[in-house]
Amino acid sequence: MAAELGCRMGQVEQMIRYAYWNSGCSGIVIGVSGGVDSALAAAFCCRAIGSDKVHGLSLPTSVSNPQDVRDAQELCAMLGMEHRVISIDPMLAAFATLPGFVESLYLLGNLMARIRMTVLYYHANRDHRLVCGTSNRSECMLGYCTKYGDNAADFQPIIHLYKTEVYEMAKEMKIPTPIIEKTPSAGLWAGQSDEGEIGLSYAEID
Repeated sequence: MAAELGCRMGQVEQMIRYAYWNSGCSGIVIGVSGGVDSALAAAFCCRAIGSDKVHGLSLPTSVSNPQDVRDAQELCAMLGMEHRVISIDPMLAAFATLPGFVESLYLLGNLMARIRMTVLYYHANRDHRLVCGTSNRSECMLGYCTKYGDNAADFQPIIHLYKTEVYEMAKEMKIPTPIIEKTPSAGLWAGQSDEGEIGLSYAEID
């Protein structure tokens, strides 16, 4: 079992290296939310091409849990990768000036996801990097994502992994326990949880 898991992890790393080498880019940029999906994807990127070539961005809003940012900072420090925190509140505020702007959890949640991906691509374009996605297979097959938001990336290293497999590999990769054990959430509004919004646990979904 351990040998099989190690083989699968090696395949993910090789896929990342293949995407990176063939792109001619100078590195990778990834959104690090403080959750297990982005933590695992970031760890894979660091192992595949070296942590010095991986740039992590945390993009919180006023409704984000401050502990998520701290967890992201600690993860990036552990992995030895560059990390920066950029609030997207000013960008959200600019959208509020649109004629006919309507505020709802659904509209704001999708707007946050798309703003975050825009910021990631800005940095990727500026620094000639690839954007690493952090979607898993469970969410992808349900369509639990934002089009042109979290499902938009240059490559998706864990999109073939069910959420339960993400947890399994995260433990093997020594991702910090607080990240693994926290309630999965996209942080789109206060108290939001993925399983609560979907209506099923990831174990049931998988």
